[in-house]
Amino acid sequence: MNTDPSSHAVSADSIPNDSVGRVIHYHIQTKHQFNRYARSAGFLDWTNQPDPFRRFEGAPLISLPLLKSDEEPRSPAYDAIYGQEVVPSQPVNVRTISRFFEYALALSAWKKAGESVWPLRSNPSSGNLHPTEGYVVLPQIDGLDLRPGLYHYAPREHGVELRAAFPIELMTRLLAPFPPGAFLFGLTSVHWREAWKYGERAFRYCNHDVGHAIGSARIAAATLGWKMVLLDSVDQDTVAMLLGTDRKEDFGEAEPEHPDCLAMVWPDDVKRPKEQSFPLFLDAVAVQELAGGTWHGTANRLSGEHGAHWGLIDEAAEASWKRQADRPVIDCHIQQFSSSDTCHVSRSTSGGGDGPTAGHIIHQRRSAVAFDGTTSISAATFFHMMQRVMPEAERPQLERPMPWDVWPYDPAIHLLIFIHRVDGLPPGLYCLVRDVRKLSFVQQVMNSELIWTVAPGCPDGLPLYRLLEGDAKKLAAQVSCHQDIAGDSAFSFGMLAEFEGTLRERGAWWYPRMFWEAGLLGQVLYLEAEAAGVRATGIGCFFDDPVHEIVGIQSLAIQSLYHFTIGGPVEDRRLQTLPPYDHLQPRPSR
Repeated sequence: MNTDPSSHAVSADSIPNDSVGRVIHYHIQTKHQFNRYARSAGFLDWTNQPDPFRRFEGAPLISLPLLKSDEEPRSPAYDAIYGQEVVPSQPVNVRTISRFFEYALALSAWKKAGESVWPLRSNPSSGNLHPTEGYVVLPQIDGLDLRPGLYHYAPREHGVELRAAFPIELMTRLLAPFPPGAFLFGLTSVHWREAWKYGERAFRYCNHDVGHAIGSARIAAATLGWKMVLLDSVDQDTVAMLLGTDRKEDFGEAEPEHPDCLAMVWPDDVKRPKEQSFPLFLDAVAVQELAGGTWHGTANRLSGEHGAHWGLIDEAAEASWKRQADRPVIDCHIQQFSSSDTCHVSRSTSGGGDGPTAGHIIHQRRSAVAFDGTTSISAATFFHMMQRVMPEAERPQLERPMPWDVWPYDPAIHLLIFIHRVDGLPPGLYCLVRDVRKLSFVQQVMNSELIWTVAPGCPDGLPLYRLLEGDAKKLAAQVSCHQDIAGDSAFSFGMLAEFEGTLRERGAWWYPRMFWEAGLLGQVLYLEAEAAGVRATGIGCFFDDPVHEIVGIQSLAIQSLYHFTIGGPVEDRRLQTLPPYDHLQPRPSR
């Protein structure tokens, strides 16, 4: 493997000047091939491993209450958050904000091996490196004992740091178009955290993690009866201004944060007017006035030295920067989602209010490190998982099943599935077309000799097709960087994005959003696997073009962005699992 950062160089004259061409260039340059991997350092510089926790020195830290599972607000049943029963909407207060962060971005456990101890979190991350940082912009709300302003979430302390206190009148003006009790949730990425290990491919992984965090936050909101939508019509300069990532004086020599996205979260109060609309953008002038106030804290430096600088990541980030601001509105008239609106398949491991709570599933989620190569799942369980990732694109956004109501776009990701051990389904290669209106397009991009027959026993309305029959375990492992987890599982899959046409039509800023959608999809299946009594893991390392060759994809019309695998886990019994916040509990006096 050639890991020399200077190898595979491309002359400046050959790099396209337009932003779409530059992100396509980045994508091609960061592909893994059988004869070479994408550029990275080729070793792990443990001396300069990034600190997994960003803090702002000098910013006031407000501790959030550490709530037990049986304390209010209690978690609903896992199946309830998907609309199979109404989850009562909770008021916004310190306890509900604490629970929101607990399920979205908090520590879920510590792992210990010998003298080494490391944390796990509710939101998964490539290599457990956690480049994603979370923020909230909170208004003046009765019962919320926090000043209006911008707060950074500190997961190790389970607290929020006050980055900037905002005047009430300006906050009121900013949030006036939105439902009562609404607040803003923001995500940023520290690219260095991933680049330290993965080199140039890290920009992909950071955006996977943004998608996972969008999913974990949306699901956390659902446990409280709250709604959440991405305000993705805001230009990125405004996101940076509101979250303070453009404040060079606050970062100094510390690693910068890349502003990714903003979302609005609000209590779904049944007492509100049934007919209401709100914008998917912010008043940029109001944001500018807020940003002109007093700020607190300076960012900590995460690594002493950085070694290689991966300029291609900076180029991709700059090329995909969202410069335009749109002004769409969304209808807030929501019909309660009912189980009769789609075909649900029962799962023997859970059902109704007697199943596990959402909080339990979120806390126990882990990324599998190995599979046993023998565990199978039922076809009913598999079909249930596939229905969970169907956004029902023909519905208005806020009538789509959770968490797809957070996503203001039609699906652009489809699944190429390697079935290994699903009882009732013949092993082989399958495809789930997540928007049936795209079926003809997907078929035309692939080899015309694929059979495209409806999967045996497939529920009505689920667009799952068998392409090839046969043992695909070795093939799945081979194209996933020779990793056995792709073949030892019950099934694995690649996420295929509608690629070049989408970028040409919408713009280069849509490149990160393809990975966000992939991460959101993966987050759903992480929890579905836990609920089904198995386990999942994401696979960022795969051989890009060899995956395409399996089904005859010969252009950039469709590209594989992320692999995933689900099966019976093999636990490493050498590891101890420790509670997430024992380090914050008072020690008994001697």
